[in-house]
Amino acid sequence: MVWPLPDDLDDDALERLLFGDATPSSTKPEPDFVMVDREVRKKGVTLMLLWLEYLEVHPGGYQCTQSCVRYRTWKSHVDAVMRQNYAPGEKLFIDYPGLTIPLYDPETLREVSRCELFVTVLGAGSLLYCEATPSQQLEHWVMAHARALDYYGGAPKIFVPDNLRSVVSSAHRYEALVNPTYLEMARHYGCVVIPARPYKPRDKAKVESGVQVAERWIIARLRRERFTNLASLNAAIAPLVEIINDRPFKKMEGSRRSLFEELDRSALGPLPLDPYEFATWKQVRVARDYHVEVLRHYYSVPYSLIGKVVDVRVSEKVVEVFFKNRRVASHEKVFTRHESRTDLAHMPASHRRHAEWTPARLVDNAARIGPETRAFIEALREDRPHPEQGFRSALGVIRLESKYGPVRLEAACARALFAQTHSMRSVQSILQHGLDRAPLVTEPTRAHPDHDNIRGPDYYH
Repeated sequence: MVWPLPDDLDDDALERLLFGDATPSSTKPEPDFVMVDREVRKKGVTLMLLWLEYLEVHPGGYQCTQSCVRYRTWKSHVDAVMRQNYAPGEKLFIDYPGLTIPLYDPETLREVSRCELFVTVLGAGSLLYCEATPSQQLEHWVMAHARALDYYGGAPKIFVPDNLRSVVSSAHRYEALVNPTYLEMARHYGCVVIPARPYKPRDKAKVESGVQVAERWIIARLRRERFTNLASLNAAIAPLVEIINDRPFKKMEGSRRSLFEELDRSALGPLPLDPYEFATWKQVRVARDYHVEVLRHYYSVPYSLIGKVVDVRVSEKVVEVFFKNRRVASHEKVFTRHESRTDLAHMPASHRRHAEWTPARLVDNAARIGPETRAFIEALREDRPHPEQGFRSALGVIRLESKYGPVRLEAACARALFAQTHSMRSVQSILQHGLDRAPLVTEPTRAHPDHDNIRGPDYYH
């Protein structure tokens, strides 16, 4: 060594001159770090176990500490996509790109709407799923999840969506308020929802990369096509998704598909036997008539809940009402405007007794008393301009049986029919004055004598 030192001598070269090569090149075989990185993500597999397996093949290899240090050094220099360390089958990341895809009128080929591209990426293997949806509205968002899980053939443990309006009712860094319909869908598949934190792109870096791939290899590839309906658009998207998933990685062996088969497929939870049925939730207050209004229709609940706020679940065919997470009513959905559904069990006792008297039941009870009573009830109902008037009067006539008995009521109805007085008060008056016991005169009226001053009915024809 001479002084002054050469100008081209750096610190590393000086250290070697002073102390020699402190890290001589090793002749020990290196572990297969790509294999180690894949295996260590599997449940129950540790670096210690992989080192022991390495020693079985290379008895003179590195010790455990050296092996772990060299693995972490290798991992720190791998592409950022590789540095994402997600457990197999644990997380599914979901988002929409900023770009949309237009639909055109089949005749004029003018743009009529724009479709969103729904994108999901599995955490460990990065398998991609994409489909076009009409919008980001709740129903399209939720049902696209169901189709994505069918594509994967299983369900992850966690959904990690972005903070979309249809997903998060109230954004929060620590406890976001998630839409109840979305939560119900997640529970159906045995999943939980943990939205990404607002303005924290690293929380969903996996899907951000997938969105970028979808924009470049799906939206950009289809930019010159003119799709006239959603079905043809999705038919064009499906093969492009398969190409992306089968394309080999640049900096590691395999593809998204091979990683999925190796890591995620066996770790995904089974899909439920029953398909998910889309349903919306809303909160309403029970009215004084113990009914709730849903989409201009009315459904009964127990009268004890009058004034309470209840949760209503509306599916394609059923309307269910919950109070404090307990179902208190279930009705078949109606579609005629302002139509109602009322369960007799939800009524107070006094209302129930009144409601149980249907027109058919009135006629049946009248027939049980006798033919004259039935005939009177039918005549009474026909004479009333409004069905409710005839219903109440007929109910009053039948209840007279409890006071006067069936024989007297039958006779009173016969007299009222003969006199053509079709009212409950006339029957009641006959019974009160005992006229039902008097013989009923049914002989024909005596004919009028002929006289010049009597014109007769023919005069008016």
